[in-house]
Amino acid sequence: MEKRYATHPDHAKTFGTEELRQHYLIEELFVLGQTKLVYSMEDRTVIGGATPTEKAITLEADEEIKADYFLERRELGIINVGNSGKVVIDGQEFLMDNKDCLYVGKGNKEVLFSSDVASEPAKFYLFSAPAHKEYPIQKVSFNSIDGDQLGTNESANERVLRRMIHDDGIQSCQIVMGMTQLKSGSVWNSMPTHTHDRRMEAYLYIDLDENARMVHLMGQPSDTRHLIMKNEQAVISPPWSIHCGAATSNYTFVWAMAGENKQFTDMDHVQMDKLR
Repeated sequence: MEKRYATHPDHAKTFGTEELRQHYLIEELFVLGQTKLVYSMEDRTVIGGATPTEKAITLEADEEIKADYFLERRELGIINVGNSGKVVIDGQEFLMDNKDCLYVGKGNKEVLFSSDVASEPAKFYLFSAPAHKEYPIQKVSFNSIDGDQLGTNESANERVLRRMIHDDGIQSCQIVMGMTQLKSGSVWNSMPTHTHDRRMEAYLYIDLDENARMVHLMGQPSDTRHLIMKNEQAVISPPWSIHCGAATSNYTFVWAMAGENKQFTDMDHVQMDKLR
């Protein structure tokens, strides 16, 4: 498990390109036959990916979390961004098609990931946060959520937002999770942008062509920075940072949050003329 420390915005202002990438960008999440995990000090979240092939993969309790099993004191959100697969929680099976979501609460001991076809593996995106009570396991299929139609073609941000783990959907201690799909011809997400000091956020960008690139904007509104990203890479966004961007084509991004509250609308909006 890789460890990432929290940073002060004044410290982040001194970072060059490589330092920004080392602190905030997760370049490789989906490695064949492996589980990759990053422990972030931002609200003590764990961001990861599990890519099973011939054999099932078990979610282990790494030494970093000092627990007998991974979900001893944690909860977990899972979204399959690959081909069809299966998640088994203490013997209970859940079939997971592309973009389906599964919530697993505190106290579940064994988590197994497998792919239906080894040569066309599932890719399970993982987002975990500390939990104070148990909530039941729940699955929601991507096709069962109509989503909210947002943006316009004229502003190049026409998109569909689907909430999966949230106050009016799958219940959790503090995880809020879902995804947004940009329509063809649209490239901007979350602009005008915002911050939220009460929780951190992580973005995973998917459905990009191999040669496409994402320009992710971060930093304080008055002193922004950028990261150049590609398909299936994730970025950690501290509470003080904006999180938005545009790509060379349309795409999907999975957003996941943890922190003080679960109110999706708890945002500190930033006017366009305040960005620098």
